[in-house]
Amino acid sequence: MAPPSILRDGENGSESGLGESHGDINWEGLGFSLTPTDYMHVMKCSKGGKFSQGSIVRYGNIEISPAAGILNYGQGIFEGLKAYRTQDGRILLFRPEENALRMKIGAERLCMPSPSVEQFVDAVKQTVIANKRWIPPTGKGTLYLRPLLMGTGAALGVAPSPEYTFLIYCSPVGNYHTGGALNLKVEDKLYRSIAGNGGTGGIKSVTNYAPVYASTTKAKANGFSDVLFLDSATGKNIEEATACNIFVVKENVISTPAIDGTILPGITRKTIIDIAMDLGYKVVERSISVEEMISADEVFCTGTAVVVTSVASVTYKETRAEYKTGAETLSEKLRGILVGIQTGGVEDKKSWTVQVE
Repeated sequence: MAPPSILRDGENGSESGLGESHGDINWEGLGFSLTPTDYMHVMKCSKGGKFSQGSIVRYGNIEISPAAGILNYGQGIFEGLKAYRTQDGRILLFRPEENALRMKIGAERLCMPSPSVEQFVDAVKQTVIANKRWIPPTGKGTLYLRPLLMGTGAALGVAPSPEYTFLIYCSPVGNYHTGGALNLKVEDKLYRSIAGNGGTGGIKSVTNYAPVYASTTKAKANGFSDVLFLDSATGKNIEEATACNIFVVKENVISTPAIDGTILPGITRKTIIDIAMDLGYKVVERSISVEEMISADEVFCTGTAVVVTSVASVTYKETRAEYKTGAETLSEKLRGILVGIQTGGVEDKKSWTVQVE
């Protein structure tokens, strides 16, 4: 792995990316909100070219043309992954190559060049090393990394941008949802994505997220944690929540909506399926109606941000269904194994983790 291209002295008097000073960071107060760190990674590419060596630069605002493709036409995608600190002081990433591959698929859909898998993973490692002092101790949180791929060149017409920027910034974070198990509201009027494989629901396009604000703002104002969206083709089957996949448990069978072009192929989703099957559970990927979900024994969500989080209730129109939560649930068992692997406390038999240094 190439070393960071730029490392300047941090404001605390030590090399910010290499020091271990935690005195000015309140780990106990972390939520899932932005805490600006010291450095970010930037790499550029012209249309028709390939990304070359990037640089670690000071975290800060970026200059961009008003005619940039990302601003005018939403030509951009993003990823999300975390760095974990183990009890013995190591720093681990979890399946970063999967994020790189998902970005490449999204980039192809939006006519953008993308970094190679090796460039992506190396850039993530560099960003982590440069911001090492911001990685919370085990059990206190994680360092969330946000890779962005954007059309930043100026173009007035509706066409691919002439220039692209790959950028990674990061922030220490705690739990995505506060208050434990989730209370979801089924949205039956607005849709997260349009039906069929031709849409962009299956990639992390920046255009997928702002349209959910109307639903989530209203739901949270009424005391709900998040919104669960239905498929636009029939309006009868569940798809996913705002930023996470959903699983339904009935007896010893775990079901989750199939990846059909409208649902994001979550890396945590994929991992939890593998873990559950290794434990002997039957996992089925298929269409799941609202009525079937209401009669389930247990429901939980998965994602990089939410990890594995139990659902306490789902409200659909005038019906409120409640589910098992707590230490004895399957979701807590799966979460324990996943977090154990991610933080080095459980043996990684599948080589999912990558040590940063």
